[in-house]
Amino acid sequence: MKVAVVGATGLVGSKMLLVLEERNFPVDELIPVASERSVGKKIEFKGKTYTIVSAADAISAKPDVAIFSAGGSTSLELAPQFAAAGITVIDNSSAWRMDPTKKLVVPEVNAAVLTKEDKIIANPNCSTIQMVVVLKPLHDKYRIKRVVVSTYQSVTGTGVKAVAQLMNERKGIEGEMAYKYPIDLNAIPHIDVFLDNGYTKEEMKMVNETRKIMGDDSIAVTATCVRIPTVGGHSESVNIEFENDFDLNEVRELLSKAPGVVVKDDVANFIYPMPLTAHDKDDTFVGRIRRDETQANTLNCWIVSDNLRKGAATNAVQIAEYLVEKGLIAG
Repeated sequence: MKVAVVGATGLVGSKMLLVLEERNFPVDELIPVASERSVGKKIEFKGKTYTIVSAADAISAKPDVAIFSAGGSTSLELAPQFAAAGITVIDNSSAWRMDPTKKLVVPEVNAAVLTKEDKIIANPNCSTIQMVVVLKPLHDKYRIKRVVVSTYQSVTGTGVKAVAQLMNERKGIEGEMAYKYPIDLNAIPHIDVFLDNGYTKEEMKMVNETRKIMGDDSIAVTATCVRIPTVGGHSESVNIEFENDFDLNEVRELLSKAPGVVVKDDVANFIYPMPLTAHDKDDTFVGRIRRDETQANTLNCWIVSDNLRKGAATNAVQIAEYLVEKGLIAG
């Protein structure tokens, strides 16, 4: 099994390498790919040293699968080139997510849509992934009508520059700014660019991607996305209106049995999910599960997940694992 990681030196790319190793994905040969300025540099993987190569050299090496985390413009340019060479691409950027000819996949929710013909597979937005993992078993049981979500997103979602800004501000050091405003001791209700409707691109990603992954355009979704000074993961306050009524104990039981979901919901003992809970974990955590007392058939909950792992690297590797398991790619 030959595996290429495109964007291997970035924050998510390096996390992908770690997850591939931790989950013991069957990598017989690794092909690390990065920008021209990184070509020739060395990286370590499973005790071996590998040399970073160019995209052209990676295509020539004919990997079975290429996991991309190199930004949208790079994916738009390179993913079709890899796919044309018969290589299955799993792309972590926003480039292909809403393309009607491409599958948008969270394995616990909709992996069954994948076929051998899918050569470019899109990895969803981090904040969408953790939400739909929780929504799926609830939708199957009670049918979701509407979702209102507010996110509290880690600076790691922006990248290394944002982490540096936060840490510099903590130390009182002047430095490069990833955001328009200070992030330490602050909350910025602005993730990605603003659109004509007054929402940000991140907010509309959650709306459109949720419907596509769940395979149901009737689900109404509205989102407000906020950047906060944390590093462990993204948190979400989610209000879910169902067509049918529910029992809270049944909801907890459904979620505790859902793949990839861990219920942490014992307020009497102050047990609920936090970014510190999720940091470096592959699961999605849910707690503060309670009825919305202002509206019928409506549930409130709090969802937390490590955005670099389940929100990016782990989800991509899980897609690759599914493809191997089902014989849709073979080394």
